[in-house]
Amino acid sequence: MPIPPRTYARNRRASTHHLIRRLFDGRVARTGLSIESLNFGGQQILRFIGEFWTSKQRQASSLHEISYRACFKPQLPRFFIDRLTQPGEVVYDPFMGRGTTPIEAALLGRNVIGNDANPLSRTFTRPRLHPPSLEDIARRIDRIKIDKNASSSLDLSMFYHARTEAEILSLRRYLAKRAASRGEDDIDRWIRMVATNRLTGHSNGFFSVYTLPPNQAMSAENQRRINRSRKQKPEYRDVKELVLRKTKSLLRNISDEQKEALARVGGRARFLTSDAGRTRSIADNSVQLTVTSPPFLDTVNYAKDNWLRSWFNSVNWEEVAGRLTVVRSIEVWTHAMARVFQELYRITSPDGVVAFEVGEIRKRNLKLDEVVVPIGIQAGFRCAGVLINQQKFTKTSNIWGIKNNRAGTNTNRIVVFHKSE
Repeated sequence: MPIPPRTYARNRRASTHHLIRRLFDGRVARTGLSIESLNFGGQQILRFIGEFWTSKQRQASSLHEISYRACFKPQLPRFFIDRLTQPGEVVYDPFMGRGTTPIEAALLGRNVIGNDANPLSRTFTRPRLHPPSLEDIARRIDRIKIDKNASSSLDLSMFYHARTEAEILSLRRYLAKRAASRGEDDIDRWIRMVATNRLTGHSNGFFSVYTLPPNQAMSAENQRRINRSRKQKPEYRDVKELVLRKTKSLLRNISDEQKEALARVGGRARFLTSDAGRTRSIADNSVQLTVTSPPFLDTVNYAKDNWLRSWFNSVNWEEVAGRLTVVRSIEVWTHAMARVFQELYRITSPDGVVAFEVGEIRKRNLKLDEVVVPIGIQAGFRCAGVLINQQKFTKTSNIWGIKNNRAGTNTNRIVVFHKSE
């Protein structure tokens, strides 16, 4: 349960110690919480280890079911939003990816600002704050004309059946025309989002032949290799039918009340494609809570992984790659994050909080929480502590070979910073 509003109001000016108390409730004690002490230049920082949330703690909204590389579960931002903000306050994510933090914040009635250098993030996030009805989508998509002879200079035969490819091309041309004429509305943007999400995957719910993983487009040559290995060839997929099927799934547990809440927040929501270290359009002291997970060194190439999605949306992925924070050394990464934290300090309100999720990489030899703590302190924040949420492996975790902590667990490391008055 989140802290009651009256108690929250009394503690608004409370110390960093009380911030940690706000985060922890009775459930933590029952999970076997353990505490470690770290020393940073003579300053003691506590690391809290336990299971603070689980994927079964509550049924996450079906709106989150958009595949994207290296995204955290919605339970993570909800944990902090519930406890550290009130309805109407601003929640921000400078590396929003598929939009997990903005969507979860909007569902809870918070105002949202999202940023990502990759414009596809806005494509995935904005439409879900304005979810249309299934009937509206069906009527609109029925009006889209399919050119059975549509062809492209890009060879996509390793991914799609010829008829499916013609339908994808027809849909792509329709959406491009609507955007160019400034006639694209919430229904078109929803169709664009769903179609982009369905381009490649591992089941017959996607437009493509089997490809793995579903949130990463294999290169043409690698897909040919998969096809040969599996002795498969693309089968026909009905693009319109699959868009409707995915729409129905995304909306399956969204109530009318939630749609109204999303629309209220969506009307005020802001989505930027700025450098996370230079977001001048965000006012000083205006953000109550930031929940984010930055790109980790060179472990994920977000632009290259999304080349097919970029093509569908007429985005130059090579140009986007030049704007993304993908670096190959801890020194360069540290410098980039220092700029981000200086900007976060500027925009964070007095008594505001930054929850910065990092991971363990390079065979557990590099713990980024220990790198991030001094960066945040140097920017002016106080470090309230490090939360390590441990969970059992999921199927997806095993596919990706996630062994962050010890065999059988999947770990989130969140460094919590406080802007004290």
